Amino acid sequence: MNTLKTTFLMALLTVLLVTLGGALGGQGGMGIALVLAAGMNFFSYWFSDKMVLSMYGAREITESDDPRFYSIVRRLALRAGLPMPKVYLIDTDTPNAFATGRNPQHAAVAATSGILRILSEDELAGVMAHELAHVKNRDILIQTVAATFAGAITYLAQMAQFAAIFGGGRHDDDEGGGGIFGMILMAILAPIAAMLVQMAISRSREFGADAGGASISGSPLSLANALQKLEMGNQQIPMEANAATAHMFIVSPLTGGGLMSLFSTHPPMAERVARLQEIARTQSY
Repeated sequence: MNTLKTTFLMALLTVLLVTLGGALGGQGGMGIALVLAAGMNFFSYWFSDKMVLSMYGAREITESDDPRFYSIVRRLALRAGLPMPKVYLIDTDTPNAFATGRNPQHAAVAATSGILRILSEDELAGVMAHELAHVKNRDILIQTVAATFAGAITYLAQMAQFAAIFGGGRHDDDEGGGGIFGMILMAILAPIAAMLVQMAISRSREFGADAGGASISGSPLSLANALQKLEMGNQQIPMEANAATAHMFIVSPLTGGGLMSLFSTHPPMAERVARLQEIARTQSY
């Protein structure tokens, strides 16, 4: 069901992109939209991992730098049937972690110094198992493509607004000016819809990584305990995080509730913990 939901949402993003491109320039606009998305995805595929690691000042470590952390990752990667990823450390007291890389052969996991201090070994193993589940499920690639599509839609929407205001809508002559207002309306609503779809994809993949992490680590309750600690830690010591990369972290480094939950990159913590508790109750490892 998680895979079907993601497939549907990705198809919806594609429809939004092509529709907006068509409104902007007919069949030629659709072609431009697809070329734009392909170019942005190519760049993201090859360079997004290096960019995000650099953005947070992550430094690669070896086993001699942190034997405990490194050995946990190695043990879990072996258990998950994955190549050993590169291991990075981010020097910040905010407890969090993420995975990046275009495929399992070029993956990296990163943890903050804060998370290494507050979690027990079993809890840290649960967190890193969650990140390795992202790698195994190729969630990093899926979420990067979704974010790129949303970015392309926003860019085209800005172009459409400019064209509608200064150049008139494509059907302006036929619709007595309705084309202009229709294009402006689409240009306003399309980025919002794209962001909602992108966030829904991110939340869906987080649930999958929680379940996968529980399986890899063999301890759903340790992951549940870790998530609760991390949520509290991020509230007490907020991270200066870029909103475009918030979906990568195991718990959201951003705050917001109410209507903002629709735009959240992560599911509600209570639901994540409840699902992990149900896994622990119904499955044995």
